[in-house]
Amino acid sequence: MIEDKNPQRTSLTALGEFGLIEHLTKNFTTTQKSTIKGVGDDAAVLDFNNKKTVVSTDLLVEGIHFDLSYMPLKHLGYKAIMVNLSDIYAMNANATQVTVSIAVSNRFPLEALEDLYEGIHLAAKTYNVDVIGGDTTSSKTGLLISVTALGEVLEENVAYRSGAKTNDLLVVTGDLGAAYLGFQILEREKQVFQANPNNQPDLEQYSYLVERQLKPEARKDIPMLLKELEVSPTAMIDISDGLSSEILHLCKQSEVGCNLYEEKIPLDPQVISTCEEFNMDSTTIALNGGEDYELLFTVSQEDYPKIKANPNFSVIGHITDASEGVNLITRGNEKIELTAQGWNSLENED
Repeated sequence: MIEDKNPQRTSLTALGEFGLIEHLTKNFTTTQKSTIKGVGDDAAVLDFNNKKTVVSTDLLVEGIHFDLSYMPLKHLGYKAIMVNLSDIYAMNANATQVTVSIAVSNRFPLEALEDLYEGIHLAAKTYNVDVIGGDTTSSKTGLLISVTALGEVLEENVAYRSGAKTNDLLVVTGDLGAAYLGFQILEREKQVFQANPNNQPDLEQYSYLVERQLKPEARKDIPMLLKELEVSPTAMIDISDGLSSEILHLCKQSEVGCNLYEEKIPLDPQVISTCEEFNMDSTTIALNGGEDYELLFTVSQEDYPKIKANPNFSVIGHITDASEGVNLITRGNEKIELTAQGWNSLENED
């Protein structure tokens, strides 16, 4: 296939703000019963009947949260939705709607935004959420994406960060550390490419890690699975900033301590082999990497038989009295105080 050296570039000024919104959202349809009115009026209209509404919002800024030199716009649109849906599922809720707002500079033609919205559309369709509105404006500093996600949950099923009790089990879904390693690999290949643009990256052996970074999947299945298993999480949080940070958040909100067991932390074989290749400590990566978008939650010990054989869950520790602190129990049975070294977007601004 011959690559088009001069792809079509349609200036955004030709459409205007309302024309742009109409163009980018023309393929969006609503499927949720709670969506009475979506895109096209001054405000969306929702009806959740007797359920509680949960709302979360995130802002993604070019150069801080993503690098377009290796993040395809379609993947970015998909990831922007995932980041927000993960927060809804972390409340043990069902995500139902999102709004998407963008600020964009004139270096982006219409075709680039079409790619972005193709990813947004795919995520909304895959996760059965309605895109019900948003805003567009200009930017002098690149691309900014703000997504607000809404969901519904019965009051008795809401999982806050503050409900963990002494002797509860600490449970995590999936595996950890892959997204951070994917980021490190992409950054390494970017440096290689900048030094020699003729050097094409071979990422096949890191496919799982790169996918976890570029196209993460929120754990929509977990609230439904817990319901099927008749398990009520006592506290829950999503892992966006690193396992250690999230455990500390949960313990602080619940006013408890915790023992986390190093040998129980779930790692994909590709994480282990890549850490060996890069001479990195896999436990450090799992604790501090971030962007895994798995769910961390606590359950009472009585619920252990219901989850122990499920491949989605790993019991990685237990909750203690606050006076015992928050600790990592190493493979050598040493007790080390857990500290937060995860992602902080406000660091290193200079």
